[in-house]
Amino acid sequence: MNSRAEKPLPASQSPGVTATASCFTGERPRSGADRPDPCTFVIIGASGDLTERKIIPALFDLFRKGEMPAHFQVAGCARTHLSDQGFREKMRESLNGKADSGNAEWNAFAERLHYRAIDYSDEASFAALGGYLNHEVQEPGMPRNRIFYLAIPPSLCEQIVGMIGRAGLATEGTEACGWSRIVIEKPFGRDLTSAAALDRSLHDYFQEHQIFRMDHYLAKETVQNILMFRFANAIFEPIWNRRYVDSVSIRALETLGVEHRVGYYEQAGVLRDMFQNHMMQLLALMAMDPPSAFEAERVRDEKVRVYRSLRPFPVERLNEYLILGQYGPGKVDGKPVLGYREESGVRPGSLVPTFASMRVFIDNWRWQGTPFYLISGKRMGEKLTDITIQFKEVPHSVFRHVLGEHIGVNRLTMGIYPDERISLMFQTKHPGPRVVLRPVTMDFRYSQSQEDTLMEAYEKLLLDCMLGDQMLFLRQDSVELCWSFLTPILNACETCSDRSQNLLFYESGTLDAAAVEELNRTRMEGTEGNELVSS
Repeated sequence: MNSRAEKPLPASQSPGVTATASCFTGERPRSGADRPDPCTFVIIGASGDLTERKIIPALFDLFRKGEMPAHFQVAGCARTHLSDQGFREKMRESLNGKADSGNAEWNAFAERLHYRAIDYSDEASFAALGGYLNHEVQEPGMPRNRIFYLAIPPSLCEQIVGMIGRAGLATEGTEACGWSRIVIEKPFGRDLTSAAALDRSLHDYFQEHQIFRMDHYLAKETVQNILMFRFANAIFEPIWNRRYVDSVSIRALETLGVEHRVGYYEQAGVLRDMFQNHMMQLLALMAMDPPSAFEAERVRDEKVRVYRSLRPFPVERLNEYLILGQYGPGKVDGKPVLGYREESGVRPGSLVPTFASMRVFIDNWRWQGTPFYLISGKRMGEKLTDITIQFKEVPHSVFRHVLGEHIGVNRLTMGIYPDERISLMFQTKHPGPRVVLRPVTMDFRYSQSQEDTLMEAYEKLLLDCMLGDQMLFLRQDSVELCWSFLTPILNACETCSDRSQNLLFYESGTLDAAAVEELNRTRMEGTEGNELVSS
């Protein structure tokens, strides 16, 4: 064998290895009956964008797949005045060609769609809503089971919860009502104080088992599979710790700007919008210990333990652990786009961050000293959501005289978007007389041979809500622990005197995953993860 070494081949010149999957082809496991109980799905804010883009398309797809209850009704409610037929037509148009007036499935679904205008500030309007649901929407003999979905701005949530409660619509287990549930989407408050206030208003009328706090990231197929991948495979869990893992990166990069969310975003910024919920939930799934049973409360208990183990963030050394940025004018997909400060409704000279990269540590036995990088931004160079586990370098020098001091590390990547996939990069010898390493990727794609079984995130969450399964929904203690961790960071960022100097202004469309990795390397390399920070 020739001992003359050459540089390892880049991944782009290396053939990938495709993993074959033995897919389970039986029915999806269910708890209880084959279908959810009959129920009425009440959408508060039904004239808005969320209902058109997500809720109705998800309910319609569940209906087409035979997953909806045998008997169900959908009641849309909002301040806008619409007739039943006007609401149905508006929803049909939102399905982008999936349904037309001659489509039998759509016609059967549309018959179950109803609409009632309500006044969000009038208790009498909600009392009348109760009568409307009982007498005009309710099918004869159908139990009075109801789901209230709050598709409204966060600022209205406490008010609407109170209206629903005082109208008696939260009561369950009586002759007049079976069960009653409420769905509230993130954000859950804007800091620890407001999150606790929102929770108090919910618990004034609803019990914890009735409350479904939704973060749609948790229902994405790859995210659902994290625990299965970790705890059902003996080859991974033993190395899922500080001894073998060098770092973990969780990235959610978007090419879109703030679009129609300027009003909200100016008050929130990227940390409130993405980190308190999506990023922290993914962190918990990657870092948690195995639960004693795969049950909602046991899983959520382990996630809470992760949040309790988070090292207090060193706000006095903010720039060593956090990079904040804001997008400027540039090009995305070859088209010129505005900078954040040029967006309609943004304050002149706004210092609201649209990008953040944060390094955090979990001070427990499993992860002490291992950095976790949480990264999210808008108007980035690519649209990408993934999780990368980078393992440590080979801990000996057997190849030093052949390949040099460093060998490419193994990386395990869980792709969430655009490709739902799991890939493992490892080193092999390139065929030939010389000793040359090449990185090879073993790849599994969720869409491979199972397109018909994949379920969109909103479909899965709405189905679980109807089934009463809270596994993929958030519990209040985890919400408050996340806010407890982030609130000091937010306070430090928003009150420091040199905010503009610490804000990285990046050209739209230029900051891609590779550029972010390099940015982290140059800006966060000055501190060691093993140094303890006292609480």
